Amino acid sequence: MAFLADALARVKPSATIAVTQKARDLKAQGREVISLSVGEPDFDTPQHICEAGIRAIQRGETRYPPVLGIPPLREAVAKKFKRENNLDYRASDTIIATGGKHILFNSFLATVNPGDEVIVPAPYWVSYPEMVAICGGTTVTVDTRMEHGFKLQPEDLERAITPKTKWLVLNSPSNPSGAAYSRDELKKVTDVLLRHPQVHVLTDDIYEHLVYGDFKFVTVAEVEPNLFDRTLTMNGVSKAYAMTGWRIGYAAGPTQLIKAMDLLQGQQTSGACSIAQWAALEALEGPQDHLPVFRKAFQERRDLVVSMLNQAKFLKCPSPEGAFYVFPSCAEAIGRKTPAGKLIESDTDFVTALLEAEGVAVVQGSAFGTGPNFRVSYAASNSLLEDACKKIQRFCGSLS
Repeated sequence: MAFLADALARVKPSATIAVTQKARDLKAQGREVISLSVGEPDFDTPQHICEAGIRAIQRGETRYPPVLGIPPLREAVAKKFKRENNLDYRASDTIIATGGKHILFNSFLATVNPGDEVIVPAPYWVSYPEMVAICGGTTVTVDTRMEHGFKLQPEDLERAITPKTKWLVLNSPSNPSGAAYSRDELKKVTDVLLRHPQVHVLTDDIYEHLVYGDFKFVTVAEVEPNLFDRTLTMNGVSKAYAMTGWRIGYAAGPTQLIKAMDLLQGQQTSGACSIAQWAALEALEGPQDHLPVFRKAFQERRDLVVSMLNQAKFLKCPSPEGAFYVFPSCAEAIGRKTPAGKLIESDTDFVTALLEAEGVAVVQGSAFGTGPNFRVSYAASNSLLEDACKKIQRFCGSLS
């Protein structure tokens, strides 16, 4: 249609949203469906955060907020980065937006010109390449391997960098693999970046607080202070505080970039929801008692799902360090047939047949740039996960 912009031809719909919608459609038809496709905590927003939002309404905090965010929240973001990440940002270096996705999109929109390259390790969150495409840039995917824990290897990064490289996007812990970089692993990556001054780093730290066992989270500018002026450190309250619907993301970075994002946001959405900002302030500065509770529950769920999927025929499931996803390989299922005679030729075939046969919704790994794998979100109750994994085991056992 000539009326529509050419940029739309470069964008694919979100696979995670598509699978979730297909599961909803089956439910509407009366099918029993277990959806493990959505990246959303199943916990409620902690009560003290909700109450802060209510108080903000009662105080009349319902006017247009500043484009960059309310000053108390920007101060709290700067304090959070110092307290938890040992990063010395000023409040003036910060920006508040309508979710982490908004931060990411505006950072690309502010910096990427046609022909610019953005390096994205695969598997990747589905929206990174699409955002780059909308902005006219080129995504350069660098494959990671299961034997390396789905983590970017320094030699692979070195090979991918060209004079046109503008950004490296690093998501740790990762959606979809749950992989998280230790200090030593991250240092090897930053050593490469030090040799290429044209490359900036966008760190997506949204799963920072969801790491398990003795793993210690670190971020790029913390590991390598010489990259501080080339790094946009992004985070938000959606995952660790179960605030997905409140839509608050935040970031801190170079003054010139923050000013450019301010300019763009002022002509797009203006400031993020005022009430949600006051709730986010309470999230960052109020009690953090729920975090160990969330972590314990998610770690138990991870261990349950990894164990049960590794007992399924034809599946191999590594145990990740963080987030609330596992990313098993279904390579051994490719080329096999379902009882109905359908040939499994790809991970898309696998997840489609699984949904049709057992009513379990997961997302094909090829949507994240890596297959044949699939992503399972374990942000669900233990009983639901156990039921889903039994169905996956039964489905795999039926293949011949």
